[in-house]
Amino acid sequence: MPLERVLTIGVYGFTAEQFFAAVEAAAPDFFCDLRARRGVRGREYAFANATRLLSELTARDIEYRHFASLAPSREIRGVQHHADTAAGVAKRKRNELDPAFVDRYRRLLRSPEAETALAEIAAQAVAPILFCVERLPQACHRSLVAARLAEGRQISIEDITP
Repeated sequence: MPLERVLTIGVYGFTAEQFFAAVEAAAPDFFCDLRARRGVRGREYAFANATRLLSELTARDIEYRHFASLAPSREIRGVQHHADTAAGVAKRKRNELDPAFVDRYRRLLRSPEAETALAEIAAQAVAPILFCVERLPQACHRSLVAARLAEGRQISIEDITP
Protein backbone atom coordinates (compact mmCIF):
# COMPACT_ATOMS: atom_id res chain seq x y z
CA MET A 1 0.00 0.00 0.00
CA PRO A 2 1.75 3.16 -1.15
CA LEU A 3 1.71 6.44 0.71
CA GLU A 4 -1.10 8.70 -0.47
CA ARG A 5 -0.59 11.60 1.93
CA VAL A 6 1.38 12.57 5.02
CA LEU A 7 -0.29 14.34 7.92
CA THR A 8 1.39 16.30 10.71
CA ILE A 9 0.10 17.51 14.07
CA GLY A 10 1.49 19.11 17.22
CA VAL A 11 -0.06 19.28 20.64
CA TYR A 12 0.36 22.94 21.65
CA GLY A 13 -2.81 24.95 21.18
CA PHE A 14 -5.20 21.99 21.30
CA THR A 15 -7.40 20.80 24.13
CA ALA A 16 -7.66 17.04 24.47
CA GLU A 17 -11.07 17.04 22.82
CA GLN A 18 -9.92 19.23 19.93
CA PHE A 19 -6.78 17.18 19.42
CA PHE A 20 -8.47 13.81 19.20
CA ALA A 21 -11.32 15.21 17.08
CA ALA A 22 -8.73 16.62 14.65
CA VAL A 23 -6.85 13.32 14.53
CA GLU A 24 -10.04 11.36 13.86
CA ALA A 25 -11.21 13.84 11.20
CA ALA A 26 -7.87 13.47 9.38
CA ALA A 27 -8.34 9.68 9.29
CA PRO A 28 -4.72 8.55 9.66
CA ASP A 29 -3.92 4.86 9.52
CA PHE A 30 -0.69 5.11 11.50
CA PHE A 31 0.23 7.51 14.35
CA CYS A 32 3.98 8.19 14.40
CA ASP A 33 5.29 9.73 17.61
CA LEU A 34 8.51 11.57 16.72
CA ARG A 35 9.36 12.89 20.19
CA ALA A 36 12.53 11.98 22.04
CA ARG A 37 10.64 11.97 25.35
CA ARG A 38 7.04 10.88 25.19
CA GLY A 39 5.75 13.41 27.68
CA VAL A 40 4.64 17.03 27.66
CA ARG A 41 4.98 19.47 30.53
CA GLY A 42 1.83 21.11 31.79
CA ARG A 43 -1.44 19.68 33.02
CA GLU A 44 -3.30 21.01 29.98
CA TYR A 45 -1.27 18.66 27.77
CA ALA A 46 -1.31 15.56 29.98
CA PHE A 47 -3.43 13.86 27.30
CA ALA A 48 -0.33 13.75 25.08
CA ASN A 49 1.76 11.79 27.58
CA ALA A 50 2.52 8.31 26.24
CA THR A 51 0.14 6.20 28.35
CA ARG A 52 -2.88 8.46 27.90
CA LEU A 53 -2.15 9.09 24.25
CA LEU A 54 -1.83 5.39 23.48
CA SER A 55 -5.04 4.63 25.37
CA GLU A 56 -7.01 7.23 23.39
CA LEU A 57 -5.58 6.13 20.05
CA THR A 58 -6.27 2.47 20.81
CA ALA A 59 -9.89 3.36 21.63
CA ARG A 60 -10.10 4.98 18.19
CA ASP A 61 -8.46 1.99 16.48
CA ILE A 62 -5.44 4.03 15.34
CA GLU A 63 -2.13 2.19 15.35
CA TYR A 64 0.60 3.95 17.38
CA ARG A 65 4.36 3.69 17.17
CA HIS A 66 7.18 5.66 18.76
CA PHE A 67 10.04 6.37 16.35
CA ALA A 68 12.90 7.39 18.63
CA SER A 69 15.33 7.26 15.69
CA LEU A 70 13.45 10.19 14.10
CA ALA A 71 13.69 12.38 17.21
CA PRO A 72 16.42 15.03 17.15
CA SER A 73 19.39 14.11 19.30
CA ARG A 74 20.17 16.09 22.44
CA GLU A 75 22.95 17.86 20.51
CA ILE A 76 20.61 18.83 17.65
CA ARG A 77 17.93 20.01 20.10
CA GLY A 78 20.66 22.07 21.77
CA VAL A 79 21.34 23.88 18.50
CA GLN A 80 17.68 24.94 18.31
CA HIS A 81 17.58 25.84 22.00
CA HIS A 82 20.62 28.07 21.55
CA ALA A 83 18.97 29.79 18.56
CA ASP A 84 15.71 30.25 20.48
CA THR A 85 17.58 31.72 23.46
CA ALA A 86 19.58 34.08 21.23
CA ALA A 87 16.35 35.26 19.58
CA GLY A 88 14.53 35.55 22.92
CA VAL A 89 11.84 33.12 21.78
CA ALA A 90 10.25 30.46 23.95
CA LYS A 91 9.92 26.97 22.43
CA ARG A 92 6.13 27.23 22.50
CA LYS A 93 6.26 30.56 20.64
CA ARG A 94 8.78 29.54 17.96
CA ASN A 95 7.68 30.23 14.36
CA GLU A 96 10.48 28.53 12.45
CA LEU A 97 13.47 26.26 12.80
CA ASP A 98 17.01 27.59 12.83
CA PRO A 99 18.95 26.79 9.61
CA ALA A 100 21.72 25.08 11.63
CA PHE A 101 19.11 22.80 13.24
CA VAL A 102 17.60 22.02 9.83
CA ASP A 103 21.00 21.16 8.37
CA ARG A 104 21.96 18.85 11.24
CA TYR A 105 18.55 17.21 11.41
CA ARG A 106 18.50 16.52 7.65
CA ARG A 107 21.84 14.74 8.10
CA LEU A 108 20.28 12.66 10.88
CA LEU A 109 17.48 11.68 8.46
CA ARG A 110 20.14 10.12 6.21
CA SER A 111 21.40 7.81 8.99
CA PRO A 112 20.70 4.08 8.64
CA GLU A 113 18.41 4.10 11.69
CA ALA A 114 16.34 7.00 10.37
CA GLU A 115 16.24 5.52 6.86
CA THR A 116 14.89 2.27 8.33
CA ALA A 117 12.19 4.14 10.26
CA LEU A 118 11.19 6.16 7.19
CA ALA A 119 10.99 2.99 5.09
CA GLU A 120 8.83 1.34 7.74
CA ILE A 121 6.41 4.26 7.79
CA ALA A 122 6.22 4.32 3.99
CA ALA A 123 5.65 0.57 3.82
CA GLN A 124 3.09 0.41 6.60
CA ALA A 125 0.90 3.44 5.99
CA VAL A 126 -1.27 5.10 3.39
CA ALA A 127 -1.86 8.18 5.54
CA PRO A 128 0.53 8.39 8.50
CA ILE A 129 0.24 11.24 10.98
CA LEU A 130 3.55 12.59 12.28
CA PHE A 131 3.30 13.87 15.84
CA CYS A 132 5.42 16.14 18.00
CA VAL A 133 4.62 19.07 20.28
CA GLU A 134 5.17 22.35 18.45
CA ARG A 135 2.05 24.13 17.25
CA LEU A 136 3.40 25.14 13.84
CA PRO A 137 4.84 22.49 11.53
CA GLN A 138 7.53 24.85 10.22
CA ALA A 139 8.75 25.23 13.82
CA CYS A 140 9.11 21.47 14.29
CA HIS A 141 11.23 18.63 12.92
CA ARG A 142 8.03 16.80 11.89
CA SER A 143 7.88 19.09 8.84
CA LEU A 144 11.31 17.81 7.78
CA VAL A 145 10.24 14.19 8.25
CA ALA A 146 7.09 14.86 6.20
CA ALA A 147 9.15 16.43 3.41
CA ARG A 148 11.54 13.47 3.43
CA LEU A 149 8.64 11.00 3.20
CA ALA A 150 7.10 12.99 0.34
CA GLU A 151 10.42 13.26 -1.52
CA GLY A 152 10.11 11.68 -4.97
CA ARG A 153 6.43 10.86 -4.46
CA GLN A 154 3.33 12.59 -5.78
CA ILE A 155 1.67 12.95 -2.39
CA SER A 156 0.33 15.81 -0.33
CA ILE A 157 1.45 16.97 3.11
CA GLU A 158 -1.44 18.11 5.30
CA ASP A 159 -0.61 20.04 8.44
CA ILE A 160 -3.26 19.98 11.16
CA THR A 161 -3.13 23.05 13.40
CA PRO A 162 -5.47 24.43 16.06
